[in-house]
Amino acid sequence: MFQDTAPLAERMRPKSLSEIIGQGHLVGGQGILRKAIISGKIPSIIFWGPPGTGKTTLANIIANEVKVPFHVLSAISAGVKDVREVIAKVSPGLKNILFIDEIHRFNKSQQDALLSAVEKGKITLIGATTENPSFEVNAALLSRAQVYRLDPLTSEELDAIMMQAIEKDNTLKSYKITIKQTEAIFNLSGGDARKLLNLLEQVVTSQRSNKAVVTDALVIEVAQQKTVLYDKKGEMHYDIVSAFIKSIRGSDPNAAVYYLARMIEGGEEVKFIARRLVILAAEDIGNANPTALVMATSTFQAVSFIGYPESRIILAQCVTYLASSPKSNAGYNAINEAQAEVRRTGDLQVPMALRNVPTQWMKTEGFGKEYQYAHDHPGNFISSEFLPAAIAGTKFYNPGNNPREEELRKQLRAKWKKKYGY
Repeated sequence: MFQDTAPLAERMRPKSLSEIIGQGHLVGGQGILRKAIISGKIPSIIFWGPPGTGKTTLANIIANEVKVPFHVLSAISAGVKDVREVIAKVSPGLKNILFIDEIHRFNKSQQDALLSAVEKGKITLIGATTENPSFEVNAALLSRAQVYRLDPLTSEELDAIMMQAIEKDNTLKSYKITIKQTEAIFNLSGGDARKLLNLLEQVVTSQRSNKAVVTDALVIEVAQQKTVLYDKKGEMHYDIVSAFIKSIRGSDPNAAVYYLARMIEGGEEVKFIARRLVILAAEDIGNANPTALVMATSTFQAVSFIGYPESRIILAQCVTYLASSPKSNAGYNAINEAQAEVRRTGDLQVPMALRNVPTQWMKTEGFGKEYQYAHDHPGNFISSEFLPAAIAGTKFYNPGNNPREEELRKQLRAKWKKKYGY
């Protein structure tokens, strides 16, 4: 029954807004993207979401609906030269769309090559990324685009997509398909419509007759992997990440490495996991063990150029180390309180003694006057006031209750006495 055709996911790719299932917050009746498409006023856009949630589909539909020249580049293979060639051949007087798949793979110079054309309106940029754009897309480019987040598809949406394919696809219509169980196919799909449809096609066409039955056991056999069956609400990704972080914060290396395994087996992006570890090392461990941040940063660097499967070993070492480490959120609390103070009191004047003195005139005016150079004093310390006068003596950092920070507390108390109240 095999037919030499494009994969089912490609054959079933929606070509209009009416065919899209899911992402109602963007393309539903009151969806912001639907309104933009209907009005024909398309801003530059970054579509951010997991694989198979419709990023490329939406870009194609936008091009079809607004009927403008549509150019496509993949950041995997394209470079600055390719970007400039597209910009050079855009149709004058028309709002050309340039779609860049996996835009997070573009480096700074490649992204910079887009800036002028986007700013001047020569092109409308549509980028697709599975990575958080605030980390992977230049701030200058990000400020010129709207970021639309796409959610993993729910079980109900996956079911609707699967039924639509069974009813409409010519290849599947040649089979009498019975769906007995769906848990495995939905969970293996992980909210990814592309994965769902291609797995469905493999399961159906693997059967020897035109009577195809879909069961959990057959799906797992065809997929050639066993997997923990995740919940049916489409929230697995976020729940597992949350449990992962909370297990490390709660100093349980066994639970932490278990949830790490869940993410690895689920195909989680290795850099996403490593990035979360860097954040956690600073937020939840901090000065209780400063080596934790060094370990997490080294892990991020290592897995960035090693990748799966070997990176799982590096991640496991880091995760078990962080989970076993003493914990402190004192630094995290300190920056939160300091930012709250800045928002409350505004731009307070820096004390004159601490100001920069680049010219003789400024020195004459008192800039830098009475500044005491700490290294000229015993113990490389002299008690001075470094905060603006209005908030003098304010304490933001309160060392945590752990051996390393208790030592820091003693050192600060010895230096500052009661000034900061440690």
